[in-house]
Amino acid sequence: MRLVAIIAALILVSGGQAAAAPAPSLPALGALGANFNENLDQVNYRELKSAHATWIRGFYALPEADTTPPENSKTLTAIRDAHDRGYKTVLSLKFPKNNASFPAPGSPEMAAELARLDRVLPFVLGVADVVTIGNEPFIESLPAERDARLNEFYETVARHVIEKNKATKTHLYMGAMNRLDLPQNQTPAAERYLRFVRETPELEGVDLHPHIPDEAATQAFLDYVLPKLRPEQTFLVTEFSLVWYWQQHLKDTIPATFAKRYGYAADTQVWQVIGDAIKNPFPSHKWNEFLSSSPWFESKKHFLRDEMQLFRATGRLAVATYGFRQIPSMTANWSATKVPWLLNCVYAPLTVQPGGNGLAPGYAWINDFRALQ
Repeated sequence: MRLVAIIAALILVSGGQAAAAPAPSLPALGALGANFNENLDQVNYRELKSAHATWIRGFYALPEADTTPPENSKTLTAIRDAHDRGYKTVLSLKFPKNNASFPAPGSPEMAAELARLDRVLPFVLGVADVVTIGNEPFIESLPAERDARLNEFYETVARHVIEKNKATKTHLYMGAMNRLDLPQNQTPAAERYLRFVRETPELEGVDLHPHIPDEAATQAFLDYVLPKLRPEQTFLVTEFSLVWYWQQHLKDTIPATFAKRYGYAADTQVWQVIGDAIKNPFPSHKWNEFLSSSPWFESKKHFLRDEMQLFRATGRLAVATYGFRQIPSMTANWSATKVPWLLNCVYAPLTVQPGGNGLAPGYAWINDFRALQ
């Protein structure tokens, strides 16, 4: 061993090039950060500071590079700005294929896909601390192609990113897997996806998106995924929520006490009150009273705390990020069947009036978010 060290030293002294040491893997930090999805341009640093957040996550859709040069992208600019301010960042690379087939490896179409990726990577690798290859592959694809074609595409993309990442040592994960609590989603393609993560040394783990109807489903996610990874690999949870549970209650009748106090008819439904808050944001006390007096919400107000305890208990969570801010797409065309993402958010500026400090935290999440830092 001493002889090897002496030889290595002589090589360096003589101007030779020694092989670069592999980058250290991201440890099981158990961190909790702020997720902005496609709206990194909505980052509000006063909100982040108030919540004591140090991690930020969003995603970048690759087709954007066809219309906006990456150097002008609001998403990529926001990631660099956050990086320059000292925040840790996670960026998911999204390849939407809902309306197009996966290009075959080696085809001209795949070459074009990789060429577009090459225009983006200089603004991502070495800037974002963590890059997730893929956003939600098993949703952002044609249902008929969620088979080996999906695997071949993402494996080709991953190998390309790995090769480009040799000089920058950004932490790389594959992302993200949805509804693995359901047996019908535990497919041969899902098995191969995880096997590729396990067998590729440069990949540090996988991203999970447990948007679920009940908390028990999260354990099913972990039980399915973690045994399929290398023991030293960690995982991300860059999105998670009870949004499908919230949706089940949009047509519930609102609490009688709230209806009486604020002049609503006795048969008013939850979605209608939320619609009123979208049209004319409520004072904070009214929004909080509406949700705290609704048993379906009040009984789940520590979901964020409870999920983080579950993730951290594995000893393998690197970073989780939670929906941080209401954005316009959450309120557009509001109805009884709209997916109520807006109920997840730590800050609720589209349904709650700002307080004296100019901030509009939603009900329930902010205190647990701070306590979990």
